Formats: sequence, C-alpha cells, structure tokens
Amino acid sequence: MARKSWHLNRRTFLMGTGGVSLALPWMECMADAAPATASATDSPRRLCAMYWGFGIGLPKEDSEHANWRWFPKGEGRDFEFTDSLRPLECFRDDLTVLGGLSHPNGRKMGGHDTGDTFLTGAFLNNQYLENTISVDQVAAASVSDQTRFSSLVLSTDGGVGEPTRSSTLSYNDKGRPMPAMHQPQQIFDRFFGAGDADSIAQRRRLKSASKMLDRVLEDSRSLNRRLGKQDQEKFAEYLASVRQIEQRVERSQRWLEIPRPELRDEERDMLSLESDDKAPRLFMRTMYDLMYLAFRTDSTRVATYQITNMADASSNAGKFPQLEGFKSNLHGLAHGWNKPEGAVKLGQWDQFMAEQFSYFLRRLASAQEGNGSVLDHSLILYGSSNSTTHHNHNYPLILAGGSNLGLQHGRYLKLGSDVPMANLFVTLLNCFGKETEAFADSTGELSELTHA
Repeated sequence: MARKSWHLNRRTFLMGTGGVSLALPWMECMADAAPATASATDSPRRLCAMYWGFGIGLPKEDSEHANWRWFPKGEGRDFEFTDSLRPLECFRDDLTVLGGLSHPNGRKMGGHDTGDTFLTGAFLNNQYLENTISVDQVAAASVSDQTRFSSLVLSTDGGVGEPTRSSTLSYNDKGRPMPAMHQPQQIFDRFFGAGDADSIAQRRRLKSASKMLDRVLEDSRSLNRRLGKQDQEKFAEYLASVRQIEQRVERSQRWLEIPRPELRDEERDMLSLESDDKAPRLFMRTMYDLMYLAFRTDSTRVATYQITNMADASSNAGKFPQLEGFKSNLHGLAHGWNKPEGAVKLGQWDQFMAEQFSYFLRRLASAQEGNGSVLDHSLILYGSSNSTTHHNHNYPLILAGGSNLGLQHGRYLKLGSDVPMANLFVTLLNCFGKETEAFADSTGELSELTHA
C-alpha cells in the first residue's frame, strides 16, 4: 500500500536543536506499522507516622503485672498512664491514646502480614499482593510543590523489603512501595548537605530534561498541521502529558536553585550521623532528629518512619532489644506477653520505645512557630498493627500534636471494633488541609478527635 503524505513511521521523533529528540506515542497515521492501542493555620501543616511490629505488652488487668499493660487505666480524661507509657506523661495534654481501632481487612490477614497495610488499609494475602496508596502519600501529593521534598520515607532496614514483610510504610498512587532510607549520613546529605550521589545524579537529569522539553516542543507545531483530527487530539493529549512533566521538572529545578537550609551549630552538634543499628537508642534518636530538622526547615511536610517491620529476627530492628540488654529478639520478646516474666520484659521494651517517642515530641514542642510550636502544627501517629503478637485487632495507637489544626487531646478514647481505622485517616487528611470524604474502607470522620 502506498504511503500517504500524512503517514508517519512509528519510529518518528520530535527533533530539537542540538540533536535532542523525543519519541512520539502511537497514532492512527502509523496504522500500517503498529496496532491500534497569619492565623494558627498559617504555619505549615505536617503529617508524620511511626510504626513498630509484633505488638505490645497486655498482661491481664487483674494480674500482678497489670501496670505493664500498654493501654492506660481508666478512660476519657480520667485516665492514668501505666509504666509502659509513663515517659509520655509530660505530653498528656498534647496526645490522645486510641483503643479499639483496626483495619477490617487486616483482621482477615496473617499476624505477620499487616505492617504493609498500616497506612493503606488494603487487603493482602499470598495470592493477592496488590497494595494501595498510603495516607501519607495522599497528603504529600497535596503539598508536593511547596517543599523541596514531597516526603521523607525512613525505616531501620531501608529499601522496600518483601510483600507482607515490607520495610517501608509508604506506597505511591499505584500501590507500589516507596524505598525507605536508613543511613543517617545519606539522609543528612540529601536534605541538608550538597546532596547524596542519587540527588546529584537527579540534578543532572533534571537539567537535561528541561533543555530537551524546551527544544522538541518547537517541532510539534509543524507536525500537528500534518495530522488528521483524531491524531491531533491524541497528539494534544500527549503534549499535555509532556507539559505536566515539564512543570514537575520546573518545580524540581526551582528547588535546585534554592540553597538548602543552613543549620545552627547546636543543631549540627546534636546529630550523631555515624550511628547505626548496633546502638538502637542513638540510631532511633538520630532518625527522630532528622525528621525534626526536615520539618523545622520546611524541607518536607510529610514523613514516615518504620522503626521495626514484621520480618523475623533476621531484620536489623528485630535485634534491637538484645542490643539494649534484653535476652530475646523482638519477635521472641513479643511472644512472652502473657507470661509473668515475659510481660514485664515486653512492658520494659514498650517503655524504652515510649522514651524515644517522647524525645521526638520534645524536639517538636521546643521549636516555636507562629502562635505555637512545630508540634502544634504537626499530626503525629505512633502505633502498631498488632495488639498482642499476631493479633490484628485493637491496634495500640497514639495521636499527638495538631492542637492548632483542630485536634482535642488529653484523653484515652476507647472505640468500637465497628469503627475502621481509615476513619482516623479521613480526619487526619482534613486536619492536614486535604479535604477528604473517604479513604480506603472509611465510613466517615473520627469526630471524637476534633470535639472535646
């Protein structure tokens, strides 16, 4: 068949100056070559989530070790912290302990499998491993053009891990895991230094991409005149997507031109960038310090930190208790929750974790901002997807901060099992400024959090 003047070879490129080219999408004119296919809320709002695996100590309420139960005594405003959460007493008016919440899908999953879905509420099993977007990334997308980094994703083990044993809490809009960083020096270099190797390479790519888009779009005008109506529409859609990429490149390029925030000497001195997972207390506090600095400098407004995952004792964080003087790894320690000596040991580990969380809250509360502190403008979720080992009900959860964003604190709220945890996420997104009616399997907001 004779080729018409408006036929294009499927390998046609838009050509620009300097030899720059951009491949075209398939269009009908290629049919013979391819098939058809100043107030309190003026300050930045922030969202942060921390997670640990394998659950908590929950000895019986009438046992001699009841004071090592993770959940407080009492209810509402008349609650009393047990020894497990005693380090948080000084933040009593800045936090709410939540009991009874869980993900309905999580109740149908294996006891080791729910860390992946802590922030998504999705259902996973051995045959179905497709996750959904995590709540932090919904928030991040709504403010991605306002900070240098859309989010900070951290974990003790780094990377993404394996399905149902993920080493990241964050999932993109396709449900794919977002790799977590776990080396303090790398995190510091990327956020506050000249940049690590990956960000330096990205800088070069962004500059190259920007030049390419500027050059090839000139050739698009002459090509468009040669196309039929349907192909013009398809070509317009393609160029629209190119323009979206160009806008993202321009936003990224703009941040490349802005100097990274300079830290005060005392802030640099507080960091122990050489810390590693062989010193859990130092490592965890360094990660908390990095999140604090990222928020204080407005380098990002969204962060996640998976302190421990749901893998077995081979994970880095699984050995944390042993490195802090406990006789067992985290998995073994968690299995002793219902034994007299085990309940005390697990409660002491819960207390150790609460001490590090209290340290983070203290850092945020110490940074004044507007008519409050960074803590007052931050939504901080701390918890696990197990209550006792392998039991995916009654998640132990603490929500802190956000007093200038509408949250009412100073309570222990016991909620019914008919309330999905996704209701909490709807509330967090609305407080964050991302108007949301539904997330995952939510049935509404958790209005108890915003009404005294």
